[in-house]
Amino acid sequence: MDERQALLSFAALSQETRLSIVRTLVVAGPEGMAAGIIAERMNLSPSNVSFHLKELDRAGLISQRRESRSIVYTAGYDTLAGLVKFLMEDCCAGHPTIRSSVEQRDGCCSSLETRGQDGARA
Repeated sequence: MDERQALLSFAALSQETRLSIVRTLVVAGPEGMAAGIIAERMNLSPSNVSFHLKELDRAGLISQRRESRSIVYTAGYDTLAGLVKFLMEDCCAGHPTIRSSVEQRDGCCSSLETRGQDGARA
């Protein structure tokens, strides 16, 4: 990921509703979630959610597909992984203890090792 893309991603994620939407879609997995369901879960109007989804899509943090009459959104796992890698690239090269600290933490990083690229358990 280049710096320009990272800045676009950070700008999109710096808004509370958009960050919540991305986190919700990450949990939803590759099946994704219809825009209407996102609006219900976030307790927002469909037009408000649509505005935020457009910004996240523009930043490459989510993708969309049509299923019947609904548009289903999914997290852009590759972009999100690229963003994390962008953050960790330079610091870890100079400070191996930081990388080991991140790898040893319980939570998402340790569970990702047992997941496939699509987020499903391997």
